[in-house]
Amino acid sequence: MWDNFFENFASVLTKYHMQLLSGLANTLIIAVSAFVIGIFLGTLIGVIKVVPKYNNWFLIVLDKICDVYVTIIRGTPIVVQLLLMYFGLLAQSALTRSEDGTLFIAIIVFGLNSGAYQSEYIRAALMSIDKGQLEAGRALGLSYRTSMIRIIIPQAVKNIVPTMGNELITLLKDTSVAGYITVIDVTFAVQRIVARNYLALVDYVILAVIYLVLVLLVTIILRMIEKRLHKNDNLKVMSRKRLFGSRGNGNGN
Repeated sequence: MWDNFFENFASVLTKYHMQLLSGLANTLIIAVSAFVIGIFLGTLIGVIKVVPKYNNWFLIVLDKICDVYVTIIRGTPIVVQLLLMYFGLLAQSALTRSEDGTLFIAIIVFGLNSGAYQSEYIRAALMSIDKGQLEAGRALGLSYRTSMIRIIIPQAVKNIVPTMGNELITLLKDTSVAGYITVIDVTFAVQRIVARNYLALVDYVILAVIYLVLVLLVTIILRMIEKRLHKNDNLKVMSRKRLFGSRGNGNGN
């Protein structure tokens, strides 16, 4: 099984690197596009969930629709959602008959899936901010929307960065099931290679290494972002201390 493993490893990379790169590109396109869609949907739903309703029937109905959406998406596997969209809702669509079309379907399904999960993350992050800060903004004459945009959301973003990074990592790994609807992602590309060279062990080790490298890169970038955010916070605290300190010295004189 392990005979000539490293020779075969190098041979597969040399011979099939274009197929691997093409599949990897589709994997990244799906994951990043779905992540962006998820952020948009998640933010929209998260805000709808936390905004006061005040017997506003439109907001109440919208809130219930969001509940149904999140419950359905979180309660069903992503594979089932892919198959339902491909073989059910869009079965007669021209999208199912082209490679770009199936890629688009995968992006939409993964985006809808990510949006349901991110909405809960964002809702929890918004609710974690002390309500007194919102009330302080309103007391200064800011509208509810302005207070949310300028005071609450920036703080919530800092709290949610690690969770969102984990969501992106999850998306990268979940795209491995996109082949169920014939999307040629990196996993499906490797399965095709296995069917040609019958070196399953070597091919799937290469696949595992690819996913591992992707996850490590995202983790490194995430840590850099977190350090940058903490550094900015520390600089703000230091500037405030200097400002108040100088005021104190001025009053003392």
